[in-house]
Amino acid sequence: MSKHTFILNGKPVSVDVDDNVRLLWVLRDVLGVRGPKYGCGINVCKACTSHFNGKAFNPCSVRVADIKATDEITTIEGLADTVKADLHPMQEAWLENDVAQCGYCQPGQIMAAVAKVKEAKAKGREINDSDLDEIRNVCRCGTYSRIREAIKAGAAKM
Repeated sequence: MSKHTFILNGKPVSVDVDDNVRLLWVLRDVLGVRGPKYGCGINVCKACTSHFNGKAFNPCSVRVADIKATDEITTIEGLADTVKADLHPMQEAWLENDVAQCGYCQPGQIMAAVAKVKEAKAKGREINDSDLDEIRNVCRCGTYSRIREAIKAGAAKM
């Protein structure tokens, strides 16, 4: 076992786990953060999408040993805190557009959407259909058209 320290949702955390444990299991099983969901474990379904230093990533594919003490991990639980509100604008858009059915993929969908909108805005432009096509999170319920509408609505408020 090794001690690993990083910043989770704005607060420093330390865990004693084997270096090869995937970050998803550290988040869920050790730290009790349940927003990132286990779907495939091989970086395909994207149900666990969170933010790593502000960019979308999938903690199922990252060893805890690859995270540094200065790295910031944000999960759906900490997203609203990034805008100092009860809900992030993207979360509000999800509710307003009645996106969720089963809800399993929604945390990952929202985290991917926020990262994609930030990426577009950093390039000085609004999100477009090509950007939306790059979001590859799997939704078993097939609410993709509502997801796309919610992302556009959330982006307008970000």
